[in-house]
Amino acid sequence: MNRFASLTLAAAGAVLCLPALAQFAKTEDAIKYRQSAMFIQNYHMSRLGAMASGRAPYDAASATANAEVVAEISKLPWIGFGQGTEGGKAKPEIWKEQAKFKELNEKLVVETGKLLVASKAGNLDALKTAVSAVGETCKSCHDTFRSK
Repeated sequence: MNRFASLTLAAAGAVLCLPALAQFAKTEDAIKYRQSAMFIQNYHMSRLGAMASGRAPYDAASATANAEVVAEISKLPWIGFGQGTEGGKAKPEIWKEQAKFKELNEKLVVETGKLLVASKAGNLDALKTAVSAVGETCKSCHDTFRSK
């Protein structure tokens, strides 16, 4: 088997194992996992927000680097919201309104993808629009599913 085929097989195996990764030994582990992902996402969004609002100088390379992290991290926290992982700042509505929660989760992934595209355009106005859209998506989910 050549190297490319081996890597492809390894990648496919990793993808197939993702459901197993969704299982956490303890509820506290799931809560810690999702909160950690959200913390990292918030940190990098704050840096983008500072550029978009003029509180920090616009730097296209930095914007792209931060947007790359946000786009990737936005895919991660959701496995930490499985059945039996209630707690933390998550409202019980997450487990009662799974369709709505999943819809907002998917919207965030889409919007952070658009943010990455906007950051690569090197245009501050495009970045501002994308940062605003991601922020609104975050707010929508937090207003509905996160305890203050």
